[in-house]
Amino acid sequence: MSFGLSRRTPQDLQGWGLDREDLPQWENATLDPRLLFADPNRRFELEIGSGKGTFLVQQAAMQTDTNFLGIEWAGEFQRYAADRARRHTLNNVRVLRDDGSEFLTHRCADHTVDVIHLYFTDPWPKKRHHKRRLVQHSTLQHMHRVLKLSGQVHLVTDHAELWEWYELHVEAAANLFDRGPFVTPQSAGDEEVVGTNFERKYRREGRSFNAMTLTRVDNLEKSDAS
Repeated sequence: MSFGLSRRTPQDLQGWGLDREDLPQWENATLDPRLLFADPNRRFELEIGSGKGTFLVQQAAMQTDTNFLGIEWAGEFQRYAADRARRHTLNNVRVLRDDGSEFLTHRCADHTVDVIHLYFTDPWPKKRHHKRRLVQHSTLQHMHRVLKLSGQVHLVTDHAELWEWYELHVEAAANLFDRGPFVTPQSAGDEEVVGTNFERKYRREGRSFNAMTLTRVDNLEKSDAS
């Protein structure tokens, strides 16, 4: 399947499209992703599983004072999303080809992220593949680690069984996050939850959605006191 990038190379996307092999400070959770931008002091948000970049492009155009890093493993999607940011001259967007779970666990430095967006991630429906789901007990711990004080995680899925998985894991991580109603992004249109390509496709198919927002618990003694 082609998305119009047959003549676009990674070199053409320099400044928007990044590959994990090209980044410095790669190991031991020392990479500060804010330094990928001209102004690293801006608010910083991370989307894991950016696909073709619909959310990134929409939201970055509305939040021009925020830097957005999208992570996408599929090279063709990553290049497509980076090219969209390039064509819109969105200098507050970067798209990194990487595994989102590995980025959280092994690369991203502590307390660098304001918001993590997880929209319609792969449900890996077969039981033997559940270990590949992005939300795990360990990754929730790393999300807590990389988030700033009172940082948030936004979760949306159309997959009922994955939603049950989210609920169980979030309940088990009550000492790390407070669960609340979903905070709809500015870029979502009327009656939209997020406004991604997946959501628009699934709405045409009549699917329903579940969503929640997690807020980082800054006092880890909360659960001991309750």
